[in-house]
Amino acid sequence: MPTPVGRLTVLYDADCPLCVHLRHWLLRQRQLVPLDLVPAGSQEARRRFPALDHAATLREITVVGDRGQVYRETSAWIACLWALADHRAKAHWLATPAGQPFARMTVLTAAKWRAALKGPGQEDGSCADGRCEVPGPPG
Repeated sequence: MPTPVGRLTVLYDADCPLCVHLRHWLLRQRQLVPLDLVPAGSQEARRRFPALDHAATLREITVVGDRGQVYRETSAWIACLWALADHRAKAHWLATPAGQPFARMTVLTAAKWRAALKGPGQEDGSCADGRCEVPGPPG
């Protein structure tokens, strides 16, 4: 029997405007499973998850379950949606063979947009030194 998920930690790129926007969006949603949003590559992320490849978490969205489950890329985004009351049904559909192409296309599009926003040479973010700051909400 699979281990249930009671809490998820979303590692997001604090230097990416799109990622920060999505962080704030996730925080505004009603959560069925609590989400902790932690800057990828930060000291907090390294303390919580010493075994993770933190350079990789700056390149791809990574979500970690409270029982050690690790979700990356498309699976990570589906896990985030699954945690939200108003999006759980959509997450279930995106995890099906019919929905997976849409989920993958969304993640690939977001990755291209993210790369364009960050500019050349910034793919690994400035959190590599472990000193990320959590940005405040816009406005």
